[in-house]
Amino acid sequence: MPVTNLQDSELIILTGMSGAGRTTAARALEDLGWFVIDNIPPTLLLEALELASRSSDIKKVAVVVDTRSRSLFAQLSSVLADLTPRVGSVTIVFLEATDESLVRRFESSRRPHPLQNSQGTLDHRIIDGLSREREILGDIRAVADLVIDTTSLNVHDLRRRIEAAFDAQDETDFHITVLSFGFKYGIPVDADMVADVRFLPNPYWDEQLRPLTGQDAAVSQSVVEQPGALDFLTHFQDLLGTMREGYLREGKRLVTVAVGCTGGKHRSVAMTEQLATMLRNNGMQASVFHRDLGRE
Repeated sequence: MPVTNLQDSELIILTGMSGAGRTTAARALEDLGWFVIDNIPPTLLLEALELASRSSDIKKVAVVVDTRSRSLFAQLSSVLADLTPRVGSVTIVFLEATDESLVRRFESSRRPHPLQNSQGTLDHRIIDGLSREREILGDIRAVADLVIDTTSLNVHDLRRRIEAAFDAQDETDFHITVLSFGFKYGIPVDADMVADVRFLPNPYWDEQLRPLTGQDAAVSQSVVEQPGALDFLTHFQDLLGTMREGYLREGKRLVTVAVGCTGGKHRSVAMTEQLATMLRNNGMQASVFHRDLGRE
């Protein structure tokens, strides 16, 4: 039966690595009013959306699709190619984390990885299951609209990332998450763009500013008033404005911009807050997330 009356519907495909936080993300979406379906084979997506479309109060559907569906997962790409033109909007959210953190999570839960026993035995290591899963998920990760690295996120941080991206957003525009980070903790793998603000003097060397953060007015003012800071923010904002139309033409509505300094406490935090404010003042949707604030 053909799918009908889906142009007013919104669909989120929630996928990614096992242990990366799909359950937490699904619950966050459910709390935001999305109708969530967990662990559905890709071939049933059309039928599920057709069923949901018959209800007047279900217009936002989030579906968790992952490698638990085993060989059926391979059909996801072809199903999405057929489904996307029929639905008002389709957003693919991919959750991932480093192998090290995922192994720790599986060991603490004392559960095997879903693909660890793919050959019918339990003599494979967790890392073997993760390796096979990354290979299977490679294609869908490449086309994901939003990639979230949960390596250093707790459940509350992940909920905030999901809420920032999907809480009352306008599906006709894109949403920018401006993320601060410290280079000494690694570049965020889920960033679409990375900016380096280490060209600005570091407030760390000012004993009065050292214990403060970029969210404090004294640090923020000190950073933003440095030569080149406002020029950088203005040019970067203009660049994002230029890219906006192209992103929308390509169907990408969720963008993550990472702004980094040495430790993710002073310069990157201040510049992230300022950039997000400038974007909002120019009519763009922007949220802020400080990845490494408090780690020092």
